[in-house]
Amino acid sequence: MGRFINLALLLSFSLSFCLFPDTISAQLRRNYYASSCPNVESIVRTAVANKFQETFVTVPATIRLFFHDCFVQGCDASVIIASSGGNTAEKDHPDNLSLAGDGFDTIIKAKAAIDAIPSCRNKVSCADILAMATRDVVALSGGPSYAVELGRLDGLNSTAASVNGKLPQPSFNLNQLNSLFATNGLHQTDMIALSAAHTVGFSHCSKFSNRIYSFGHQNAVDPTMNRTYATQLQQMCPQNVDPSIAINMDPNTPRKFDNVYFKNLQKGQGLFTSDQVLFSDQRSRPTVDAWATNSQAFNQAFITAMTKLGRVGVKTGRNGNIRRNCAAFN
Repeated sequence: MGRFINLALLLSFSLSFCLFPDTISAQLRRNYYASSCPNVESIVRTAVANKFQETFVTVPATIRLFFHDCFVQGCDASVIIASSGGNTAEKDHPDNLSLAGDGFDTIIKAKAAIDAIPSCRNKVSCADILAMATRDVVALSGGPSYAVELGRLDGLNSTAASVNGKLPQPSFNLNQLNSLFATNGLHQTDMIALSAAHTVGFSHCSKFSNRIYSFGHQNAVDPTMNRTYATQLQQMCPQNVDPSIAINMDPNTPRKFDNVYFKNLQKGQGLFTSDQVLFSDQRSRPTVDAWATNSQAFNQAFITAMTKLGRVGVKTGRNGNIRRNCAAFN
């Protein structure tokens, strides 16, 4: 009888692990630092606001840093680690070389502000700082503010090789986007909501030049792109342009986090193939149309998607620690 009870308990535990993996792997919660560093969110918010006053690039740079971190080995601040010795870190993978320095600087400054409080020093993870800072830049640029779940530890490794195949490419179609996001527990609706972060993004010309110069044998310009927009892009990004030149991804409200991203897609003004396909593919178009006319619905979907993204691959226990320097392992 005892053996049967033990077996039943084991099966019950195994089933709960399968059904609720997040409850086993990570106990994220709001107010995680209520006792150890109760003012951490206001400290981070002030540091981020100060950085925002220096440059608007703080916004897209921080959002993109969070996304690139979470999609590779989970939200563990491994993308912030600098290469050293014989190790080439994530940040030096080709897909991460375009991450703007202002995003890294935002986290470094927020970490310094936290550690300036003796009772908070080395109590808050870089991974949580990045999650909070991302929320704050979204709000500072006109987007929704939301409660951030906290309790992540910082990752113990960071390699360029781990980035291979983990990040969406500008040329992706809907199937490729859905497949990649699904590996991180995100559905098509989440993917569309997160893609809208491009409303405050910028891009180097090389990332979309094929759409305006060499799309195909019959059409040099991608036929799904608005013709006037294509001409404007050709003027801003002439062939053989300086590779350091970057342009706004939202041609209409580039400094405001809003649902104009979806209105742009309706007009053929998505910069990447991976943007415009959200409207050109009939499977995702209804969501684009809905959010183009309902900013509140989009904001709520974005909050939901960001919360789910923040739960990806969280490190706890022996799988992580709290770094004294966000750019280096302890």
